[in-house]
Amino acid sequence: MSLSIQTGIIAEASSDATFILLDAVPGHENQLRQALAAFPELISSIQQQFPDAQLHAAVGFSSHSFERITKKLKPKELAPFPSFSGEYLSVSDAAYDIILHIRSNRHDATHLLALTLFRALAGRVTLKEQTNAFKYLDNRDFTGFVDGTENPQGDDRAVVALVSEEDPDYQGGSYLNYMKFVHDLDKWEHQELKVQEDTYGRTKYDNEEYASDEKSPHAHTKRTSLKDEHGKSLEILRQSMPFGDLQQQGLVFVSYSKTPSIFDLMLKSMIEGDEQGRADHLMKYTQATSGSAFFIPTLDFLKQLA
Repeated sequence: MSLSIQTGIIAEASSDATFILLDAVPGHENQLRQALAAFPELISSIQQQFPDAQLHAAVGFSSHSFERITKKLKPKELAPFPSFSGEYLSVSDAAYDIILHIRSNRHDATHLLALTLFRALAGRVTLKEQTNAFKYLDNRDFTGFVDGTENPQGDDRAVVALVSEEDPDYQGGSYLNYMKFVHDLDKWEHQELKVQEDTYGRTKYDNEEYASDEKSPHAHTKRTSLKDEHGKSLEILRQSMPFGDLQQQGLVFVSYSKTPSIFDLMLKSMIEGDEQGRADHLMKYTQATSGSAFFIPTLDFLKQLA
């Protein structure tokens, strides 16, 4: 696989991350392209300052901004974030223009790279939202359950996450879906252990998944374990991380995939449920009102924006 891929897509999990959502300032697209073309060199220079920090970045554009900012035709499957409405949750498109996903094993390295890139865009973008996230215990969500247990491993990470021959102009890129879930931990922590485990379809402390015939149709693992017409599992690469302070705790959900259609199917299965309308009961204890969809091109693509 080309070294031109943005390393934040498939690198192994980090202990620290920041997610930055931006809108482009109208009328400044030419200057914005010049700044973005310098990103690969800026990223590399900060990475060299922290050689042991596993510092990575991913920069992407939504369907609302891709052609306006890059002056290129958008990737084949880049579309607005889907809208779904169910008994427990309804989501729609937040319609941001740009995402910066920066992560490492040192908060200072993450912060310095984020600050460097944001300053390079000064006057050309508006900061809409920034969320800092971190590894919690042994890769657990604030609900106490291990997150991302079904992630692809090794070379499969690239196979799942990176566009290949299906869109030759954008090989090595990836579709990113972003959601910010805020948990109702008071409600969750009042549930008995068995209720919590049944909600996930997995044991809490040993992290052992229930047998398929023992899972409730409302279990989170049931609603997100989908297969294609040939019985093959549909996979995405999750790079989600918890966030929290004294007032609010939750999960920044981020997935990378060579096609956004798999995430769309999973989200529909969670929110709207199956043919009988059986939705994901984990949604009783968390809330996300919107999401955002982006495409992460290669570093070479960014360089050519100059």
